[in-house]
Amino acid sequence: MATPLKILVPVKRVKPRVNKAHTAIETSGIKHSMNPFDEIGIEAAVRLRERGTPTVSDIIALSIGPAKCTDVLRTAMAMGADRSIHVQIEPSDTHGELEPLGVAKLLKKVAEAEGSNMVILGKQSIDDDSNQTGQMLAGLLGWGQATQASRIEFREGEEGLVRVTREVDGGGDAEGEVADDCDDGFEA
Repeated sequence: MATPLKILVPVKRVKPRVNKAHTAIETSGIKHSMNPFDEIGIEAAVRLRERGTPTVSDIIALSIGPAKCTDVLRTAMAMGADRSIHVQIEPSDTHGELEPLGVAKLLKKVAEAEGSNMVILGKQSIDDDSNQTGQMLAGLLGWGQATQASRIEFREGEEGLVRVTREVDGGGDAEGEVADDCDDGFEA
């Protein structure tokens, strides 16, 4: 791959506890943190850079949400992201939280504006478990995708292809290839 990678990694600030009645998320007295699967996405981007092939020119962490999301962006930068972008959206009584399609549309705009040629998303968010945004983003961008990846490789002499390994039910691995410009859901 001759073109350096500009990797966009969305990171979500999550509320990790359900209330005792199992009817809502408990937020009082709870420290919010980065979705652990998004941490794995940042780590994957940093590992790609450390390998050196292909060249990674930029790792951009992106968070969409209230002003308090800046804490997860600082964490992402401490882990190795070069820059961060915060799309500040406050939940309201009229529209509540963003749905996966709304997030995918925002990610598409940012990926295009930044010239990103790879997006690494966590496999799902621990607060809603929807696992929809990555697939919707790939469809909106018209990019190939690999979901639930456990390993991403760019092999010398195989320009234009990304080899992805994913864990499958029963404990085995499945390998596949997707074209460059892929939206890559990453799971450890």
